[in-house]
Amino acid sequence: MAEPFHYNMVNNMKTTDTRVEKKKKKMKSLMSGKNKVEKKKMKHLLSEKGKKVYEPEVKKQKIEEEEDKDEELSPEEKRTLERKLKKERKKEQKKLMREAGIIAKKEESKKPSASELALDYLTIWSENLKEWKFQKTRQTWLLLHMYDKDKVPDKYFSILLRYLEGLQGRARDVTVQKAEALMKDYDSSEREDSSFLEKCERIRQVLQLLS
Repeated sequence: MAEPFHYNMVNNMKTTDTRVEKKKKKMKSLMSGKNKVEKKKMKHLLSEKGKKVYEPEVKKQKIEEEEDKDEELSPEEKRTLERKLKKERKKEQKKLMREAGIIAKKEESKKPSASELALDYLTIWSENLKEWKFQKTRQTWLLLHMYDKDKVPDKYFSILLRYLEGLQGRARDVTVQKAEALMKDYDSSEREDSSFLEKCERIRQVLQLLS
């Protein structure tokens, strides 16, 4: 007995719906699989890119570390480096002080004058002969300025006279010649001021001692 028309129609519609659902599921499955593959590819590409960027930095760092280890600085290079670092620290300190509104005053180290050095030389000879050492520069200064009361005060001139007793050789001869020449000039001069007379007196004492 043939099935009614409407029954067959319902069955056909169910079959069609089932097929459509299966196709949808299949497409969904394919799409999800495809998405997973795409995601994996993207992750892989990103990781590879990250490695390419990171690896050169790592290699560079390793090379620099190896160079630092292998490179041995000589004593002179170390001293140069220390001086540079010291200068940098000073600059940084000055910068901080300026920012804080503090004016750093330079303490000028006052170097002793030639006069002070020569008179100290003479004092050491007089008071501590064991520590005294001959210095031609100091002796030359004393012989050149010994007639000037302002540069060689009286208390030092008396010590200088004792020092001149040991003067020998060419230094002694030149000192006598200069003193004689000065005395001739002063004798012909009509000056009578105190400084001039004091110089003449010193010249006489030197000539008397060395002649």
